[in-house]
Amino acid sequence: MPRRPAPVYDYVIVGAGSAGCVLAHRLSADPDVRVLLLEAGPNDTHPFIHMPAGLAKLVNRKGVNWDYDTAPEPQLDNRALWWPRGKVLGGSSSINAMCYTRGVPGDYDDWATQGADGWAWEDVLPWFRHAEGNTRGGDALHGGEGPLTVSDLRYVNSLSRRFIEAAQQAGLPANDDFNGPAQQGVGLYQVTQRDGARCSAATAYLDRATRARPNLTIQTGALASRVTFEHGRATGVVYATARGAFHQPATREVLLCGGAINSPQLLMLSGIGPAMDLRRQGLSVVHDAPGVGANLQDHLDICTLFHCTQRISYDRASDVAIAWDYFVRGRQGPGTSNIAESGGFWRSPLAPDDRPDIQFHFVPAMLDDHGRNRLPGDGYTLHACFLRPRSRGRVTLASNRISDKARIEANYLGDADGFDLKMMVECAKISRTILAQSAFDDVRGAPIFPARDDLTDAQLADFVRAKAESVYHPVGTCRMGSDEDAVVDPQLRVRGVDGLRVVDASVMPTLPGGNTNAPTIMIAERAAALIRGD
Repeated sequence: MPRRPAPVYDYVIVGAGSAGCVLAHRLSADPDVRVLLLEAGPNDTHPFIHMPAGLAKLVNRKGVNWDYDTAPEPQLDNRALWWPRGKVLGGSSSINAMCYTRGVPGDYDDWATQGADGWAWEDVLPWFRHAEGNTRGGDALHGGEGPLTVSDLRYVNSLSRRFIEAAQQAGLPANDDFNGPAQQGVGLYQVTQRDGARCSAATAYLDRATRARPNLTIQTGALASRVTFEHGRATGVVYATARGAFHQPATREVLLCGGAINSPQLLMLSGIGPAMDLRRQGLSVVHDAPGVGANLQDHLDICTLFHCTQRISYDRASDVAIAWDYFVRGRQGPGTSNIAESGGFWRSPLAPDDRPDIQFHFVPAMLDDHGRNRLPGDGYTLHACFLRPRSRGRVTLASNRISDKARIEANYLGDADGFDLKMMVECAKISRTILAQSAFDDVRGAPIFPARDDLTDAQLADFVRAKAESVYHPVGTCRMGSDEDAVVDPQLRVRGVDGLRVVDASVMPTLPGGNTNAPTIMIAERAAALIRGD
């Protein structure tokens, strides 16, 4: 540890992802408050981060990705599934597909019913609007002046429009706003982009003026290893950089924003978690909290792939031509695409209530194993995921060292009655139905996955077990609630200690019905107000 006195900070934020960037911006707006923002990854300077289509090139870049894998999943042929998570300023908002969706009001009303008082739809809608700067303008459901720019795509592949037409032929309605009065239907996604470039949380909330604030310090390449405590109160954070190890005190609060994997791991390494598990790793127990790491949920996704008989997909697009259009012609052409341009929501016959329970992301390219397995030729992919899985997994410690990744047991399809598998089969069936419509007749080639169109439900279940992957929405491992088993209370304060909060997707009691980036930013906006006492 350094001998020189540590600078004084009121708040130390661990993790500069979607939530951490929001907190750093909002809290440091008060010039009398000093804020330190720690990020384990590098700055967000790589051009592929900012060119939307560059996400396809980021898939194998280890420097901006935590590069997690689950433990072997018993219900998925014992496969270990890849979980990319952003390890860079902006976190996963710097490497995601930029789709802006919130879920539906019932998702948040469910949170409140489960004990997350103050997080019902009427409570959270103002904070969605506070964050959103929609280029269509503001209204009762949308913000028009928030820092997070939400816009329509500048460029759309013709195959994406064919998907919308095919889905309508299959009976789904058209919908040009999945965050409007109704979620059901198909259309083009609105995306977190500004003037044709990615608008990550870092772009939105850590702009030049914010970074120049004298009361805000942003430290990249800083890996936090534990929170320190005195008399049951969080007093600071131990972290390491290339220059050495440091203990940074926090005079007011420590705010964990590491996400559904890193936040529970850091809590456990700091002595907050299931007492027996902590002692097994040789860790002292600060507070016995069995819920830390439990309640893990994720959207499992099944992809249906077809060859395309025309060379119109992104599979063999010229990187040189894309770069020329984007960097020389001023953010034009396919470089502005988020790749998952179109999609939508559908209420299946198995839905237990009136909410859509399946989400689609259509990609005008062949995506196998997250795009890491490049297939020859041209094709297209339809992702479909079940929005409200009943299975629950957990995150546990692999060791007492921060350098060792946490163990992720997603427990996909592990629900007792097998409903999740039934829904994944339903996802595969509706995907095949949509892609069989006449809108694709003049471009449809041979099927790839599954390779046959006459599979029974049992065979489709085997297909799901063999090919399903994460669609990158882990939540729930530091669940908020009002019961004793909740990790944080509805003000996001860690139960059993003082001066410590968790603010990220890990606090969600259940998955919202859609992509999780916008809800995470909403949580951080409301958390900033709670911390300030607004």
